[in-house]
Amino acid sequence: QVQLVESGGGLVHAGGSLRLSCAASGRNFSNSAMGWLRQAPGKEREFVVVINRSGSITYYADSVKGRFTISRDNAKNTVYLQMNSLEPGDTAVYYCALSGRTLVPTRQSLTRQSLYDYWGQGTQVTVSS
Repeated sequence: QVQLVESGGGLVHAGGSLRLSCAASGRNFSNSAMGWLRQAPGKEREFVVVINRSGSITYYADSVKGRFTISRDNAKNTVYLQMNSLEPGDTAVYYCALSGRTLVPTRQSLTRQSLYDYWGQGTQVTVSS
């Protein structure tokens, strides 16, 4: 009952910025934890950042902390990822995910991929050196 569509990816030089958007359709957006994940070629998919349903709790991967910012607009059923000071190591396909469950808002729970039931198709981010 939930569909997620990412947008905003592209090619950018190191040091540049991109803003990703994830538009959700369905009933559970405002009551659901969400996350941004990424997968680089030959690498495991990893959480970039997660956010609880109200937006009051976030957990960032150490590699992006201070550079990326997640936000959500429940009225618009949209979550955003502002990416600044991009580095070549940020090159990956970025996915938006939504959990259809009630989660304890701890890092351990919010970053458990098996608890996320809906996934977007991904958007490519490429950062050139």
